[in-house]
Amino acid sequence: MEKKKHEQPAKLKIRKGDLVKVIAGDSKGTQGKIVEVILDKGRAIVEGANMVSKHTKPNAANPNGGIVKQEAAIHISNLMLVDPKTGNTTRVGRKKNDAGKLVRVAKKSGEEIK
Repeated sequence: MEKKKHEQPAKLKIRKGDLVKVIAGDSKGTQGKIVEVILDKGRAIVEGANMVSKHTKPNAANPNGGIVKQEAAIHISNLMLVDPKTGNTTRVGRKKNDAGKLVRVAKKSGEEIK
């Protein structure tokens, strides 16, 4: 299926630096910060989750080469934001704050997500 030129990636409710919990897959239950968001694929890389073994050739950074463990991307639908107030998972809403700026808020506690 080809992507149309005018189509934009879906609006995501999570961003780089957010604390998320993996809710499905092999890493289910793992919490970590988002290191990178890949917009066009709808995936994110989470610190310490979805670890894969990668075979590497020797190079300047790793003179011996060998098998390196690293994080692989997880689909965004398998991640859920952790509420900054309670520490439980929550959905994300958007509200205007006192300054009139649109901010993300946790649905469970109503707390603003920084």
